Amino acid sequence: MSPKKKENSPKTVITSHVNSDFDAIGAMLAAQKLYPESVILFPGSQEKNLRDFFIHSMGYLFNMANPDTINFSGTQRLVIVDTRQKSRLSGVKPLLEKPDLIIDIYDHHPSFPDEIKGTYSLSKPYGATTTIMCELLREKKISINSDEATVMALGIYEDTGNFTYTSTTRADFEQAGFLISCGACLSTISSLVVKEMKTEQVTWLNELINEMTTIAVNGIQVHLSAIAASHYIPDLASIVQKIVRMENLDCFFAIVLMGSKVYVIARNRLHEMDVGKILGSLGGGGHSYAASAKVENQTLPQVETRLIKLIEQQIRHVRVAKKLMSSPAITITADQSCLDAAQKMIRYNINTLLVLDSQTLEYSGYITRHVAQKTIHHKLGDQPVVDYFEPGGQRVSLSCDLAEIEQKIIDLKQRVVPVMENQIISGVITRTDLLNFIVEHNREIVQSEKKDISGLKPRTKYVGNLLKTRLNQRIRTLLSDIGSAGDTLGVEIFVVGGFVRDLMLERPIEDVDVVVEGDGIAFARYFASMHHCRLHQHRKFNTAVIIFEDGFKIDVASARLEYYATPAALPVVENSSIKMDLARRDFTINTLAISLNAESFGTLIDYFGGVRDIKDKIIRIIHNLSFIEDPTRIFRAIKFSNRFGFRVGKVTANLIKNALNVGAVKHLSGLRVLSELKQIFSEDNPLPALQTMADYDIDKVIHHDLKLTDTTRALFKSVGKTLAWHDLLYEDDAYPRWSVYFMAWLHGYSFTVSTQIADRLMFPIKERELLLDQRIKAAQRIRLIEKKYPVSNQQMYRWLIHFKTECLLFMLALTKKESVRKAISHFYTHQRKTQPLIGGKDLKSVGIKPGPIYSTILNKIIDEKLDGKLNTMEEEIEFAKHYAFENKL
Repeated sequence: MSPKKKENSPKTVITSHVNSDFDAIGAMLAAQKLYPESVILFPGSQEKNLRDFFIHSMGYLFNMANPDTINFSGTQRLVIVDTRQKSRLSGVKPLLEKPDLIIDIYDHHPSFPDEIKGTYSLSKPYGATTTIMCELLREKKISINSDEATVMALGIYEDTGNFTYTSTTRADFEQAGFLISCGACLSTISSLVVKEMKTEQVTWLNELINEMTTIAVNGIQVHLSAIAASHYIPDLASIVQKIVRMENLDCFFAIVLMGSKVYVIARNRLHEMDVGKILGSLGGGGHSYAASAKVENQTLPQVETRLIKLIEQQIRHVRVAKKLMSSPAITITADQSCLDAAQKMIRYNINTLLVLDSQTLEYSGYITRHVAQKTIHHKLGDQPVVDYFEPGGQRVSLSCDLAEIEQKIIDLKQRVVPVMENQIISGVITRTDLLNFIVEHNREIVQSEKKDISGLKPRTKYVGNLLKTRLNQRIRTLLSDIGSAGDTLGVEIFVVGGFVRDLMLERPIEDVDVVVEGDGIAFARYFASMHHCRLHQHRKFNTAVIIFEDGFKIDVASARLEYYATPAALPVVENSSIKMDLARRDFTINTLAISLNAESFGTLIDYFGGVRDIKDKIIRIIHNLSFIEDPTRIFRAIKFSNRFGFRVGKVTANLIKNALNVGAVKHLSGLRVLSELKQIFSEDNPLPALQTMADYDIDKVIHHDLKLTDTTRALFKSVGKTLAWHDLLYEDDAYPRWSVYFMAWLHGYSFTVSTQIADRLMFPIKERELLLDQRIKAAQRIRLIEKKYPVSNQQMYRWLIHFKTECLLFMLALTKKESVRKAISHFYTHQRKTQPLIGGKDLKSVGIKPGPIYSTILNKIIDEKLDGKLNTMEEEIEFAKHYAFENKL
């Protein structure tokens, strides 16, 4: 970026933190106006939208200097905006060492231990630093033009989340309004702040969601995702923000290894957490609600482990009383009758009533509905409550933690405790309230409802001959080597899951998943070193991926289980047996394992009747709550049923219906539903799966107007035939197979309905354009061709050349006229790659003057080639010369 003017040794230098956002940029621009003749050291940003915007649009506003070439000898003042942390500055280290340097700081972040002490410092808890700077500009009556106002407004809009973050203040609104009055362009702001997700970003979003885990500290749930990326992920903060909104998370940390650095992005809505302080300990910073850090020279597991410890240390005692209590508390005075108490409990549908002293109105105890109704039964309803209530002085405050509530209600056997603040009853917590909280925050209750496998005995069967006859030599040798390595390390080792299932079904083997009864990472490290393979490992889950030179992969995991020692405690992860590991899986057909150790090599282990279900061609769930815990398993049940031609078991089908009845799928994010639908529509024949979805009314969950009609069924069959025809061509053109079926699924629905479906499924912008605009244009083009047919080769070429492969295949499936189908297939196989052999240089070499005529001539050559009249470069040149001569060019 070229500076507005060069100055070897400026008196005033303005800078901000590394990876500057729009707020930092806006604040620097405002500071430049407050400090005339200053230069800006722009620390740069890895966000492409920032680079493009300032390089192509607003760069002229900034008096930039290069930190590598600037001379600081004459610099007297350093102005720092949007940070006070020395560790977050870049390029000004020599300047900070000057003893007589004046440092002016403007920031909206909280204090951090490594903050710079400025000669002058102005800090306000606004949503954006630019807000502070705008106040100063208005006080000094410094004018702002429309472009400057746009840049500054961008800073306020972005750092307040379009005024939705809890940090947003009245001042942010006021200064944004002032900037709008100065001519800030809202369309520019919208285009840069509201970002459409690219397909690649959606992939990373899905990976972060799939890798998400939860830790519980003092009753607080904190979600974390740790992934490794092969290259830099643009707009990671935006992806994290989308996940928080999609999954409705209160606290989320994304830990991403990119290159040699680990980036941590945090978003938080809990008052018990301060993610700014947590990530400040990692060398980053931010606010209590949003923060980031970049960690170098540490592995992903090291950063994750350190982060979890910091979270545990930082979380304050949880004020769960406010979350648990019912408010206002329903009370009765001790001198009122038992009949009054019973009627009050019926009226408010409660089972326990707080009793207050008749004179002081202080809490005295409680009376239950059971006791009140018994007094009425014995004709004692007119007696005062004081004669039959349960005295109890137990109470809790709004600041109490979960342990205190448990102690009062469970240990002291209290049915109810009032929540008191300043001697006033704020609410009431009952046994039911506490139980509901424990169920929500403590998954061991769910685990206890799962199928008890402690008494299960495995069915075993020798399948060594299957391994010999159905596997190629490489896989057979690989399994033997894995078993030998297990014997060397003294661990039991198994190949599991889809590998065994597909082996039994005589299907191609695509994945090799290995489970170790012991340390899976240690085994993977040993095996990788012996076979000179690369290794990716994830210590948190004791899993690893072994990667051979040709890219072939083996997934290795430790057999494990999770349990909770006490309510609301952190989950305890222990290495376990193969039995417990298989019990965590979804369907019985995926719970088979084959031993690879030499002594038992080839022994198939079947705890859950998976072999029987494969033989009976049935899909059965293992746990009754499986679909509630993960509703995507409903789609996987349908996918497997369709792929293998299996039926869904009766109990499993009822559990699917129950999960749908309680709205389990409705709570899934659109992207997760879309991912499952893509997998279903990528199958060879997704029509049976679509029929099953319709049978369960799953399509209605996506959109109430969706229904499977005879027209859709016929079109799906036509798509299947078209794709089979295309596959036999062995064309190199890659296309998303699922998209052709998806276009067929949406065909016939209005643009409004299609748009609503796209919105529900959160389609990325390119896929959205394909499934909405391009699909409709393809259908319209088919109708035009059918109406005008027969047409010339040239006309067919012009009408079809701009459509993608998937659209052409959709059109082939859509047309009902065989002649049109043949014409489109002829275009696809013989004409769509028709291009001139000559180009502009060739036309120029024969004396034709450059200009729009070049395009005309080349298009005419294409027309001639489509009619088979031009075959060689020489013929094309002669045609061009003749055409130019005839048209006097």
